[in-house]
Amino acid sequence: MDAERFPFAFDPTYRRMSRPFGVTPESAWVEVGGGLLKARFGPWRVTTALTNVRGAEVTGPYALLKTAGPARLAITDRGLTFATNGRRGVRIDFRTPVPGLDPLRLIKHPELTVTVEDYDRLAKLLTSDTR
Repeated sequence: MDAERFPFAFDPTYRRMSRPFGVTPESAWVEVGGGLLKARFGPWRVTTALTNVRGAEVTGPYALLKTAGPARLAITDRGLTFATNGRRGVRIDFRTPVPGLDPLRLIKHPELTVTVEDYDRLAKLLTSDTR
């Protein structure tokens, strides 16, 4: 399968708040292919085997103060959020938690939420039997 890339959907407010952290349309995307899920959000990256993806679900809306700016860590469950708008995104659940926030890779995340443009397509691709 060829890799399919999903750009993030940038709201103007989120764009202004994320730019100082190196998050731009050029440095924010999700890619599925070659047996891997790769997500980049400025300097933050998540890479895992597609077999580690347990499920994916369209979610939202999201609160601006909880999601805008840099990558966000949920204190309650260690979930990671890469958000560029507050409307809709995809929560991706992992079988085995993955690193992504800290450079030492000590914090592991059981889920990742991404606000890509084609959230329906990404969720469907990650839950299809043909991936």
